[in-house]
Amino acid sequence: MAMRLRLGIGAAVVMALGLLALASGWRGDTARYTGFVEGEERVIRSEVGGRIVETACREGERVAPGAVLARLDDAETAARVDAQGREVAVLEANVRAQRERVVLVGETWPRSRGARAAEVAAAEAAARVAAQSFQREQELVASGASTRQHLDDARAARDETASALARARELLGGSEAEERTIAVARHELEVLEARLEQARARLRELQATLAKFTIRAPDVATVVQTQFAWPGELAQPGTPVCAVLDPRDKYVRVYVPVPELAAFRLGRRVAIELDSHPGERIAGEVSFVADLASFTPEKIETRADRVGQVYRAKIRILEHPERLAPGTEGDVYLLDDEGGVS
Repeated sequence: MAMRLRLGIGAAVVMALGLLALASGWRGDTARYTGFVEGEERVIRSEVGGRIVETACREGERVAPGAVLARLDDAETAARVDAQGREVAVLEANVRAQRERVVLVGETWPRSRGARAAEVAAAEAAARVAAQSFQREQELVASGASTRQHLDDARAARDETASALARARELLGGSEAEERTIAVARHELEVLEARLEQARARLRELQATLAKFTIRAPDVATVVQTQFAWPGELAQPGTPVCAVLDPRDKYVRVYVPVPELAAFRLGRRVAIELDSHPGERIAGEVSFVADLASFTPEKIETRADRVGQVYRAKIRILEHPERLAPGTEGDVYLLDDEGGVS
């Protein structure tokens, strides 16, 4: 009886030690961390609302970078893009015409003003001569050396040249006023150019919105994991269309006890042995360690509570990750500097 009791106690001790070793992640002298393969799944969502008219994503299919996953009814937005494009074309024509007008006025105004100024100078000279001639005729008539007829002719010539001078000065004033017309024309051009830029910005915005009615895959090759939407359904902004996975971006998720956390530094090389590939060691490295502990007790009062916490870590798979199925379980072994299992 005592022998059976001692054997039972011994078996219980051995079992307890075995469970403790398994819980702490050790197998003999080798650190082992059990985990499973995961991938960074990307949920592709609609950015606009509309009726789904086509889906091109089937679960399990490989999708090329940027491939079309779904199309939404874009007739209304396409019509707005077309109308805005016509408005831009009209404004571009108006801007071109106004620029030509500014150039034309700017080139002709200096020549016109110069000609008018020359006419004023000639009219001023003729008016001075006529005024002097009239004054001499007055003196000659007073001395009896000239006749009244000559005086009347001189007066008429003086008045005529004075009128011509007034007309020339008026035309010169009108030509100088055209300088303000140039300023107005330039201002009108600036207004038109501002309106054109606003119309172009609105067109670019509408074109960007129109492009969102075609939902595309990421810029890397992916595999469709889940299809969430089908033709005929009404999508809203944020509606999930499908979930894709980059087959080359996979990792093994493990949980590391607090006493062993220091060994899990970022970039440390590890060996991965999966249940789907028994006996094969796959290269990997520590790519992430959580800042906060998982499975933390509500209230930590003892050292056992502290060391009982674990931290989530990711082990990036470096060799042929595309052949490993998500969900596959396996073990992770830390490697020393020489590449051996530590």
